[in-house]
Amino acid sequence: MTVSEHPSTLISSEHHNDSNNSKLAKNTWKVTAALKRDDRANRLKPYAHWGLAELAPPSSQKNITSLVHTRLTDRERSFLAIDATDLAQRLASRDCTALEVTTAFCKAAYVAQELTNCLTEVMFDQALARARELDTHISATGKVVGPLHGVPVSIKNHIAVKAEDTATGFVAWAGRKIAEEDATIVQILRQAGAIIYVKTTNPQALFALKTRSNIYGSTSNPYNRELGCGGSSGGEGALIASRGSLLGVGTDIGGSIPWSFDFGTLSVPWNSSVTQRKEGNKLVIGFFTNDGVVAPHPPIIERLHKTQDALIAAGHEVVDWVPMDHMQAFKLIAELFFLDGGEAIHAVLAELGEPAIPPLARHLPDSKEADTHTLAKILGSQRPTQPVPSMCIETLEQHRTAV
Repeated sequence: MTVSEHPSTLISSEHHNDSNNSKLAKNTWKVTAALKRDDRANRLKPYAHWGLAELAPPSSQKNITSLVHTRLTDRERSFLAIDATDLAQRLASRDCTALEVTTAFCKAAYVAQELTNCLTEVMFDQALARARELDTHISATGKVVGPLHGVPVSIKNHIAVKAEDTATGFVAWAGRKIAEEDATIVQILRQAGAIIYVKTTNPQALFALKTRSNIYGSTSNPYNRELGCGGSSGGEGALIASRGSLLGVGTDIGGSIPWSFDFGTLSVPWNSSVTQRKEGNKLVIGFFTNDGVVAPHPPIIERLHKTQDALIAAGHEVVDWVPMDHMQAFKLIAELFFLDGGEAIHAVLAELGEPAIPPLARHLPDSKEADTHTLAKILGSQRPTQPVPSMCIETLEQHRTAV
């Protein structure tokens, strides 16, 4: 639906009475969201010939990963069939040009958007122009501008890209949070020669395990479109899983993105002695099916019990594991997420009367009733009566478990 078709905008200038003004104000967030979706549609429109059109799958088709490269040539597919390191090497050796690589990525991203709703800011024009500049540079000098010369990189929506919107899933911020400069990570990528070509969806306020907002709706999983793609970096996940991107930037607050370096953790080699045990040496393995917060679905519980039986049959000792107080841990992390009692999020939502999406509403405290935290309170929350690491060690020793 375009804004001109949106019912909230069909108010004649001759009838701007109090009732109509009240109606328009009430629906302002819907109008703003529609305008933002129109902006994305207008950016995609010049490239409509890249779309699937008559080749679009029926809504009943769940896995669409094989369709994203439908409009690509065999050569273009080869760029997206390798990893970013190999692609950078091909570009540096001048086996391919930045323009043809970027064109392939833009084509794939277009179809990924059609099928999963994973894009927010579409920067095909700028990306193709930058690709031409990089090709000119390497032709003139024989040198790359950096280690990522010509490699397209996708960026999560809330990360600033100069001159682009940074709505972060809030309707009130749509069109009003235009970045004046690149975020540090984007600056580093550009200096390395990367080409920024799209920004990807994230949930409202980032605080949800499902990528959904009142601006764009939900982003689906390319392996099964009846499922979500997680969050908050779900747009990146969907685009990369679709092979519409090889390298993207997401962010993480709760542990959803794996990492190999943590400045707060000692660099201690992984103890592999457990996996190197000789035949006949048994392990003591803790087993549980419910941690007191989340209960698995019955098919998963069934498979857990089959695993338990297989471990016992292999000669290992399986003991019942009593989980630590996970509910207390969940309440603690939720408290740390909303140190202001949710006041800032409530204020942004109130600007246009935008409702909180259900995954956020479930955890967002009422700012009128919730306490804000002083520094002393914050430090107290970070230091429970019994530190979590010592609780873990105590529990392991209690159960005599190795795993």
